[in-house]
Amino acid sequence: MNVDQELVARLGIRLPIVQAPMAGVSTPQLAAAVSNAGGLGSIGIGAVSADQGRQQIEVTRALTDRPFNVNVFCHAPAQRDPEREAAWLEHLVPLFAEADAEPPAALSEIYTSFLEDEDVFDMLLEQRPPVVSFHFGLPSPERVQALGQAGIYTMATATHLYEADLIEKAGIDAIVAQGIEAGGHRGIFDPDANDEGLATSVLVRMLVKRARRPVIAAGGIMDGQGIRSVLDLGASAAQLGTAFIMCPESSANEHYRQNLKSTRAATTRLTRVLSGRPARGLVNRLVRYGEAAGSPEPPAYPVAYDAAKQLAAAAAKLGNTEFAAQWAGQGAPLARARPAAELVETLALELVGN
Repeated sequence: MNVDQELVARLGIRLPIVQAPMAGVSTPQLAAAVSNAGGLGSIGIGAVSADQGRQQIEVTRALTDRPFNVNVFCHAPAQRDPEREAAWLEHLVPLFAEADAEPPAALSEIYTSFLEDEDVFDMLLEQRPPVVSFHFGLPSPERVQALGQAGIYTMATATHLYEADLIEKAGIDAIVAQGIEAGGHRGIFDPDANDEGLATSVLVRMLVKRARRPVIAAGGIMDGQGIRSVLDLGASAAQLGTAFIMCPESSANEHYRQNLKSTRAATTRLTRVLSGRPARGLVNRLVRYGEAAGSPEPPAYPVAYDAAKQLAAAAAKLGNTEFAAQWAGQGAPLARARPAAELVETLALELVGN
């Protein structure tokens, strides 16, 4: 079993375990519990303002004196297409009717990319979290350099060799190798490019042989045996997301948790319907409807997400949760409902074969 002591020491963690950021599900309480237990906890601030991100960092710091990771989204700003957006809203009219609601007159770009968000960048330099990670792409070289000069360790997601090459050239410290099994959004830089869909094991082996940066494996890893397997493949650490959703410290609602405990957890799908970008989650009514033959293409990310969130919110008022995004990886049936610290302890014991 390969444990990269240099990476563990640099990150200031005891175990080669990273809790995935999971914007919208991760919380300061979850991140702090994982960090206190010896792993690297994470919070995702890609969907919130600079002030909200600052608050999350401050709450996390109040709960732990250990290192933690702050994740931001580096997607290209949406290419707005009024005709495409109108066609999508028209397509969703029957679903809004089921929710006893009218579809919105127009959609919004609900998340500002870190590529354009000066406030979040300035806030990170002010707060100086121990680790900052990037998803969907990379910030400018100037921002990477500034974060590094502030003493911040940086990581970025790659789904393919060419993305890993760009990460290394940008001077980022570590590569998160996200396999096709992973839940949530694919970190692919260009969602319209060909996606080879590499499995975690294949991607890790490719990157370990080629990259000069530490590789953190992500995708389908749910237990200590899975962590050990990716370490044996040459990864320096493992990142787990779906494994932590049922922890009481996550913000997942009861319906989400019950679905992960049910047979529905065995069926996940990579789809653009919910957000406009490929993302893996439990199959719900909106996914089936939006992927049916003859359906128009959803708008660009995150514009499509605005429609999905408004539909889900309207339906929830009637007690209908069948339109909500519930991200999960292919390993979802292996998820365990236990406190985060206890889960990390269990992972550590499984990792060494106990």
